[in-house]
Amino acid sequence: MPWTKWRVRNFFHFRSSAYCLILLVSIFVGVRAAAQDSMAARIEHSGNEPQNWLTYYGNYGAWSYSPLQQISRDNVKQLVPVWAFPAGYPTNPSLRVGLEAAPLVVDGVLYLVGMQNNVYAIDAVTGKSVWTYVHPWTENAVYPSNKGARGLAIGDGLVYLASQDDHIVALDAKTGKVAWNVTTDDVFKCRCSLTSAPLYVKGKVISGVAGGDGPFRGYIKALDAKTGKLLWQFNTIPEPGEPGSETWVGDSWKTGGVATWLQGSYDPESNVLYWGTGNAFPDLVGEGRQGSNLYGASLVALDADTGKLKWYYQETPHDVYDFDSNPEPVLLDATLGGRARKLVLHSTKGGYAYLLDRETGKFIMAFPFADTVNWSGGLDKEGKPIEALIPSDKNNDRLTCPGTAGARNFNHSAYSPRTGWWYTSSTELCNHMTPPKNPLGDQNLRVGRVINPDSPPHISAFDPLTGKKQWEFATKYFNQSSLLATAGDLIFGGDLEGDAFALDAKTGKKLWSFNTGARIVAPPVSFSVNGRQFVAIATGGGAVIDGQVSTYYPETKDRQPQPAATLFVFALPEK
Repeated sequence: MPWTKWRVRNFFHFRSSAYCLILLVSIFVGVRAAAQDSMAARIEHSGNEPQNWLTYYGNYGAWSYSPLQQISRDNVKQLVPVWAFPAGYPTNPSLRVGLEAAPLVVDGVLYLVGMQNNVYAIDAVTGKSVWTYVHPWTENAVYPSNKGARGLAIGDGLVYLASQDDHIVALDAKTGKVAWNVTTDDVFKCRCSLTSAPLYVKGKVISGVAGGDGPFRGYIKALDAKTGKLLWQFNTIPEPGEPGSETWVGDSWKTGGVATWLQGSYDPESNVLYWGTGNAFPDLVGEGRQGSNLYGASLVALDADTGKLKWYYQETPHDVYDFDSNPEPVLLDATLGGRARKLVLHSTKGGYAYLLDRETGKFIMAFPFADTVNWSGGLDKEGKPIEALIPSDKNNDRLTCPGTAGARNFNHSAYSPRTGWWYTSSTELCNHMTPPKNPLGDQNLRVGRVINPDSPPHISAFDPLTGKKQWEFATKYFNQSSLLATAGDLIFGGDLEGDAFALDAKTGKKLWSFNTGARIVAPPVSFSVNGRQFVAIATGGGAVIDGQVSTYYPETKDRQPQPAATLFVFALPEK
């Protein structure tokens, strides 16, 4: 064969081989990338697999909604317990007794975290244990003001735990073996801890931090889901030279608090995280931290890839009420003013719910979800408080509503796309607010707490686009469980007497209840296996406020259900 022909022939052969090699590598990389992001894609399209509960709120939009409808208003009275799982008691004396967590359910396996940060994988049909991870604790390994363990995240093949001793741990979902364990902070130096479920987004594990009632600087962190490597950190208080730093006086930014207690939400289309922030520190004293104290008591929107701030909206400037803005940002797409809008509904402890444009952060409207909100003279056209009361020794005889416990605290709301309504609790707790004498010391000085004499605590339904209340269901005591909406037009919850219950989503009428024997402060979830729908709810208490019921309701002393730790699972009877 002539040299020229051989050279040309082999050149094309080589180029073809190289092309094939590149193609194979590209396919491999693409498949690997797709595998890495497969759970993120599943969560993004969670409505396509209603049998699972893949993330803390059920979807990225923080709806706490299940598309399952086998259990409906017509048959919910037949609901019975089918299995229960005890999650044990903490052996570390610094940890609370109880069970606050919402489980995850993936392909027939239920994952639950207990108050000692032990993780349980459970057969979702039978309640039998698959594996258990025991979190290693050393004596006094956690700052005493821990706030409990509320949930988990799951990525491709790994379950993620954010622990109260400031570790994020990745566990093999099939075996419970530790894949990696990363320390995020020194729990005693920061006086902070990790108490809520992390969020899995695009190969990242994203977590907030609790502890805003102490002198530290809050943050949100994103870790590589495969390795635990820190990818970015957003500090909720800007340091000198950064935008917003002028809202803090002197060195107050170093110890200004602004924790990120609860899990945020995520919009995959824009790749934006939405996260609520807590109060500035000291809680009830504004002296020494003059200014609006950004980004305290705010909703922040962050680029999920970089953690860079896209916009913020501060709901309570210079917060001196302990009115955290940590509740879940609920993402809604709706027609408003004749055009399609991307919206976020965000509520605060201060008793207002704010509707914002989630692309710009622009204020649209707000409405009170508590019956009595008198800490300010209302809100102006930008949603800022008018003539807000400043707590002092001179006005501590004024009954301020809501009080420092908030109109709502750790318990989250629900949204149903079937009714288009938003469902929330209101504690209707008030205060005679008195600033603590030692603001850098004990922050638990909360004197004069009383229930609202003009309104009982309740669960309500609202049109989130108008603020119009659709119905109100009065509860005997303030409701501390989160809510679950379902396509069966039901709202599930639990109360402090131990009753798991279901309300009619359209009328608020109670349709079913079952007494579990232990107070309930946890979120219900729903899932199905082999076509049978289940509802699961953790019992046992453990929240900040459920142990203080007798303070507000003295008649309950010595007859409140005892702390416990049991997951109850309900279903319709098998035919």
